[in-house]
Amino acid sequence: MANCTPFVLRVVIVLIFAVWISLWLLKPTELWTRKWKSAEERATKTLFFSYNGLNFAVYTFPFLALAIFGFLYLELKSRREQTRPKRNSIAALSNPLIVGKYIGILSAIELLCIALFVAFLIWTFYSRISNDFKKMVPDKLFKLSLWQYKLLRVATRFGLLAEACLALLLLPILRGMAVFRLLGIQFEASVRYHIWLGTSMITFATLHGACTFFIWGVKNHIHDEMWKWQKMGRIYLAGEIALFTGLAILITSLPWIRRRNFEIFYYTHHLYIVFFVFFLFHAGDRHFYMVLPGVFLFGLDKLLRMIQSRPQTCIVSARVFPCKAIELILPKDPSLNYTPASVIFVKIPTISKYQWHSFSITSSSIVDKHTISVIIRSEGWWTSALYNLIMSKSDVEANQKKCISVAVEGPYGPASVDFLRYDTLVLVAGGIGITPFLGILQEILSARSNGRLKLPSRIQFIYAIRKSLDISLLYPVLPQLLDVEQTHLKLKVFVTQESQSGSKTLREILNEVSQIQTINFPKASSSYPIYGVESLYWMAALVGISSVVFLVCLSFFNRFILHPSVKPSGQKITSSVTDTLLLSSFALAIICSSLLAVILRWRRLGKELTTFSGLPKKATIPSSSETDKVLEEQEIHFGGRPNFKEIFATFSSETHGSSVGVIVCGPESMKESVALACRLNTHVLCVDDKSKKPFLSFHSLNFTL
Repeated sequence: MANCTPFVLRVVIVLIFAVWISLWLLKPTELWTRKWKSAEERATKTLFFSYNGLNFAVYTFPFLALAIFGFLYLELKSRREQTRPKRNSIAALSNPLIVGKYIGILSAIELLCIALFVAFLIWTFYSRISNDFKKMVPDKLFKLSLWQYKLLRVATRFGLLAEACLALLLLPILRGMAVFRLLGIQFEASVRYHIWLGTSMITFATLHGACTFFIWGVKNHIHDEMWKWQKMGRIYLAGEIALFTGLAILITSLPWIRRRNFEIFYYTHHLYIVFFVFFLFHAGDRHFYMVLPGVFLFGLDKLLRMIQSRPQTCIVSARVFPCKAIELILPKDPSLNYTPASVIFVKIPTISKYQWHSFSITSSSIVDKHTISVIIRSEGWWTSALYNLIMSKSDVEANQKKCISVAVEGPYGPASVDFLRYDTLVLVAGGIGITPFLGILQEILSARSNGRLKLPSRIQFIYAIRKSLDISLLYPVLPQLLDVEQTHLKLKVFVTQESQSGSKTLREILNEVSQIQTINFPKASSSYPIYGVESLYWMAALVGISSVVFLVCLSFFNRFILHPSVKPSGQKITSSVTDTLLLSSFALAIICSSLLAVILRWRRLGKELTTFSGLPKKATIPSSSETDKVLEEQEIHFGGRPNFKEIFATFSSETHGSSVGVIVCGPESMKESVALACRLNTHVLCVDDKSKKPFLSFHSLNFTL
């Protein structure tokens, strides 16, 4: 019975998703409009739920139900024993199909989804505008001519396209409640979908506003209409505020502003609250129910992240590498398990009270039960301040050191990378991009020594760096490199900006850069270990409970405020009041979920911080003939970048017909080079083990956002 549960949940998820997609496809049709109006009229007569309950049940709840069943499915799936899945032709669709400097790396599945979404937008626009042109009833208030009326209707339909983009806008940036995990999409990879949707939404909204302003200007009504706050219908002023807020968010999100002035980008992005509130007042509650699922899940996700990061922990110790990188070791609960290459978000109030930065976890929960670590290189303002803070602590006597408080969100594991499924694993790292692979290698070593799982038979590790000092970042995986029995691991190091006249071995280079300093910090009495995010079972329960609370509050307001039993004759409820009651119902649902989440979190915080022993010390390389032989087998090259086409071409003779997983983390130019090499040296469908080319499966990781 337990084995059938994931299959049943998968069928339910597919059916709910099909219903949700069907609603979006049917909504622009005239048939749906007629049927929906009659359904709303019947629902209005039942004063308890009215049309509000009907809109929520039809437009909002299907996607929330999809999230609930999706979380249950992911939790059951994660608890089952991992096995190596069989290869199939669908896996080839996730490989890079288009590699470009401006559009990045796109797979066949991504191109298909983009094409389907564009087709949906075209269908929505055509269906709406064709029905508008058939009616051809110009607005008598403005005394519009035929072409002016058509342009005004086109402007209105551009607004509906913006609404469709807005409905999906927040889904890619969900962290704990990431529904994209159902599609096997990593959180960092889905951020670019948020950027595409946001840009499209603002573009359509700008066209919507510009065309409307143009018609007002032609008819000399612009000063009269733009400052209106109508009691009924669409509120023009609210739409203008929402549009200009969205433009401010978009402009400050441009790369040259975000990278140079992160604070401006960060604070301006929080204007999304203003944007959604005024979008509701402009579009009305009926249109907002289509957008509400994303807002609902984002509100709960933000709530859980705030509660998790509220009890701060302290740094246990820090390693300082000669390449101006720092490894922070933080305490964690022994029961917290996470997948390799997972990401945590870190905030250090001493440096900035509001800035959060994402980093890949460099440790393994199987190897390190009580600690979790990240490596941070000193490059920007925030990381440089952290480096100076750690180094200033190293100059102080041990009894005078103070704990450095840290707030943590996560960890959030990758959904698309499963290194167990491949016969051969190729890891390609550039610079600080080595961080996600440190935990992967540690977990592979631990699993292999315990004999628990079938693991890749060969691992090729390609590491490209600018200076030889960066080789010191290999120290956390020295046990993997020096283990004589782990002959399946091969290392190729490329130092791109240094030329080496002599023939130095990897041992000599490692000895030169072995000045690693370890700084231990005292334990703080108020510090808590990292417990991680709530289980997906609890997330599903929170979504269900908040949905019920929202519907109950909405029904209460509808019964006693919108439609009271005793009401003066001729009194009409303005649209602003209806929208405000919707916001109040949403706020009450979030508050109830907050109380439940706080109680759940504080029940987990009853344990004391574990006393740690055996803190990391300065790494040393044991001298023996066996370790010298292992290090001599590892390659190191100076003065050039790796030629991925030649490297992957060697797999044609070494890995006949086997599956090869290629995971890359580094600069975008490196990712594009690896993607092109995979596309040239892979088999579209590997059926025969005697095929000339192996099956290369490409995956891309981000060490920071």
